[in-house]
Amino acid sequence: MATSGAATALRTPLNRAQIVGFWAAWSGWTLDGMDSFIYALVLSPALTELLPKSGIEATPGNVGFAGSILFALFLVGWGISFIWGPLADRFGRTRVLAGTILMYAIFTGAAAFAPNVWLLGAFRFLAGIGIGGEWALAGTYVAESWPEDRRKMGAGYLQTGYYAGFFLAAALNYTVGAHFGWRAMFLCGLFPVVVAIAVLLRVKEPERWKNHEAQATAHRPLREIFNPTYRKRTLVNAALLTVAIIGLWAGAVYEPSAIIALAKKAGMAQVDAVRTASIGTAILSIGTIIGCLCVPIIAERFGRKRTLAFYFLGMFAAIATSFGWAFYLDNALVPFIATLFVLGFFGGNFAVFSLWLPEQYGTNVRATAFAFATSIGRIIGAGVSFVLAGAVLSMGTIGTPVALTSLAFLIGILIIPLAVETKGQRLPE
Repeated sequence: MATSGAATALRTPLNRAQIVGFWAAWSGWTLDGMDSFIYALVLSPALTELLPKSGIEATPGNVGFAGSILFALFLVGWGISFIWGPLADRFGRTRVLAGTILMYAIFTGAAAFAPNVWLLGAFRFLAGIGIGGEWALAGTYVAESWPEDRRKMGAGYLQTGYYAGFFLAAALNYTVGAHFGWRAMFLCGLFPVVVAIAVLLRVKEPERWKNHEAQATAHRPLREIFNPTYRKRTLVNAALLTVAIIGLWAGAVYEPSAIIALAKKAGMAQVDAVRTASIGTAILSIGTIIGCLCVPIIAERFGRKRTLAFYFLGMFAAIATSFGWAFYLDNALVPFIATLFVLGFFGGNFAVFSLWLPEQYGTNVRATAFAFATSIGRIIGAGVSFVLAGAVLSMGTIGTPVALTSLAFLIGILIIPLAVETKGQRLPE
């Protein structure tokens, strides 16, 4: 008992500014997750309505193909979001963070008024630019503002927000979406505007950034992350994030559509199928939140590289099992949903990056490096989504094409040894 008390006493207490800043970043990341996953939940009903209005027949193949194209456009928007990183290194974390939240909220809400599939795609592209910047800035903010002995757990706590957003989106779909339709779901995406205003008014810049503020106009962070010191780690980080994005997003985005298809095959009505998809998403989210909370503990014990390898191996097995096996069983609905918890847990691999990336770069380029690595992964992921769309259309099924994306994680495991291990190191100045 005495040892436990001593260990607890050694933890640096958080001050009010750090607590308020964390909850602002967490809330923005939560609502980011909610806004981004709303599309996955309403994909089937939205495109079933909008494709005929766009002169395209709403067959299951066309819905799957158009859904993949729109998701690819969303990822392209995510990719362009690397611009937020240099802005944050120049003008500060909190102001730019508020800008990302404001942008994704406005254009998610605008999607509720889309009269055809083309405008829906445009709104999702613009929302993606905002959503794509939030993770890098929130992760950078928490790493820089929390005490050294607490920032690692802070990274795990922060990453739970995104998947709490999945859970929130599922709850809204179960209630609002099931009763009022997909347009009402997109309208719910306007709520983050309130968080953006709160960030601007109440959250202070981290002291680390303030200490470097005078140098902000004198350097070019996008060029610096490719200098001899950072070049290799920047390229490796971008490759690893590409793997994570290709795999997890293929599974997560198609999960609701897969459940709806299986539920209808089992004889459920549309409203019950939508609610079942919400339950599946909630199970996925709970698994991922637990996976995120485990990351700092595992990473401190075994190191960042081994932890990521463990999660990547789990993702390979989970995606191959859920979409390659459970999806094709005779009574597939229950087994498929059961696999989602495991898929969710290993989806917590993104928390490894929230912890690891800030440890590899100095304060003057940290946000730029984080944003660049995530953006490259999203741009390549967009290209994979186009290929996936063609595969879904030609095969007439979601399961096999998504299951094949699990192979990306085996490639990722081969790349991990090239990365930099930062276990036991302090956050660079």
